Amino acid sequence: MPSSPRSPISSDSDWIDWVARAGLVAYGVVYVLIGWLALQLAWGDRSGAPSSSGALRELAQQPFGGALIWVVSIGMFLLALWQLLEAGFGHRDEDGKKRLAKRAASVGKAVVYVAIGFSGVKIAVGSGSSGKGEETFTAKLMNLPAGQVLVAVVGLAIIGFGIFQFYRAWTEGFADKLDGEGRSGTSGTAYIAFGKAGYTARGVAFAIVGGLFVYAAVTHNAKKSGGLDQALFEVLDQPFGPVLLTLVALGLVCFGLFTFAQARHLSR
Repeated sequence: MPSSPRSPISSDSDWIDWVARAGLVAYGVVYVLIGWLALQLAWGDRSGAPSSSGALRELAQQPFGGALIWVVSIGMFLLALWQLLEAGFGHRDEDGKKRLAKRAASVGKAVVYVAIGFSGVKIAVGSGSSGKGEETFTAKLMNLPAGQVLVAVVGLAIIGFGIFQFYRAWTEGFADKLDGEGRSGTSGTAYIAFGKAGYTARGVAFAIVGGLFVYAAVTHNAKKSGGLDQALFEVLDQPFGPVLLTLVALGLVCFGLFTFAQARHLSR
């Protein structure tokens, strides 16, 4: 399978490659920890929050946790920097609207990575949030003119993103994140399997998060919305919930492993 077109940024600047790889490793750590917390939840331990902030709090409790939190947080800021550079100068192999869409997506990713990074910094300095950020955001949005409509639109957008994750898993559209070596041989087959499982699990999680926002809009109750942790609790409460949540949790771990593979075999 031929390699993806080289990004003009990463092909000319080795330091950009270093920034991207370091950030991807940090992101992979976050997802592996989210998956681990979700597994613990499936097996009966409800003390942790299987979300990015919950994963960072879990990391903080490990030996040298304070230092590890700073390392991961810096990695997330580096990942955001990479995406901002891609937004400003990348995706030149695309034309017109497709290039604009990809650059806009890079900006959106940068915002998410910065948010995770700041969450890590807050935890590192002892002021981590209680995990109610999504509820607060929804409540504020609900109080705006046409707030219910806005919350519903946000929910539908998140559902759409979840469906897109399913599409990427089904078509293996994520494979272009790996270079030719990363897509070949036995290891390449394993990486693709990790990607399919990971993107499918993300699709499930985001679809449920979006559904919670839509339900909050319909019921005019901001407390009905929630983030990834509440979405996984919803999975647990379904018939055969522990089994379903175990599968989703393993998928999230697989997404972390795929991100490690991307860091090693970054497509340029």
